[in-house]
Amino acid sequence: MGFDHFFHPSFQLKSGRVLLRNMLESDLEGFRQLTGDPNMWNWFTRRLDETGQLEAWVKEALVQQEGKLRFPITVIDLGAANHGWSGDSGESGVVAGSSSFGNISFHDKRIEIGWTWYGNDFRGTGINLHCKYLMLQYAFEVMAFERVEFKTDALNSRSRAALRKIGAREEGILRSHMLMPGNRRRDSVYFSVLKEEWPEVKHYLESRIESE
Repeated sequence: MGFDHFFHPSFQLKSGRVLLRNMLESDLEGFRQLTGDPNMWNWFTRRLDETGQLEAWVKEALVQQEGKLRFPITVIDLGAANHGWSGDSGESGVVAGSSSFGNISFHDKRIEIGWTWYGNDFRGTGINLHCKYLMLQYAFEVMAFERVEFKTDALNSRSRAALRKIGAREEGILRSHMLMPGNRRRDSVYFSVLKEEWPEVKHYLESRIESE
């Protein structure tokens, strides 16, 4: 079983708080409403507050999906259902951000969770906890993979702390790994969760979700 089996047009992961579905070109306007703050992109590889960059980023994500290199996801905050909003795809809620599965190796049973961002109003609300739980659960329990990895800017202490908080283990730094806006060369820190670690991480994440 390969990419098309696990990442199909009807893909959905859902909790009581969030819905994760495949990214659509029509999500662009919803993203645009979230991405205007330039301070959001200090650690991101694109300046999504710039219309051209946002459009290019969405186009690139969909091209990579077509090439079976990455599966981009739109994150829907289901809490907005209480306000009677209904999205273009019929789901109740509002677009809160995006994440992706990528760097997928079916042979090695390895996958990366990344390309993640949320609008300012959704940061620190618990949405990321739900998203990471659902995506890790899918990778380990549905895809039966052995390793899930994450990477972040070595200078981004907030992101590193958040990854430790969900139970990922810091592994090491790749120097001069990526080109950032402004021509800065980024050092990337890798984190991972392994299959044998997932039961403990799962229990921890579930306890945090239940305590919300």
